[in-house]
Amino acid sequence: MHSVPKGAESHFNVFVVSESFVGQRAVARHQAVYRALASEMAGGIHALALKTLTPEEWAEQGGGMLSSPQCLGGSKSEG
Repeated sequence: MHSVPKGAESHFNVFVVSESFVGQRAVARHQAVYRALASEMAGGIHALALKTLTPEEWAEQGGGMLSSPQCLGGSKSEG
């Protein structure tokens, strides 16, 4: 829904489940993911939504894929 080249992939919804998140707040979890994705983030990623969970939190939510919201921002014209 943004003015980007047709077929461009610039919006991502990432789900990370890791034991390393145990005892960490959401900000620390997100910082760890951003560090791991540093080279990708320097490129053409426009939006990145993160869901970072421990295995226990994942199980409490029933596992499986979580829903991803539609992007509602930016120009709707085709680039």
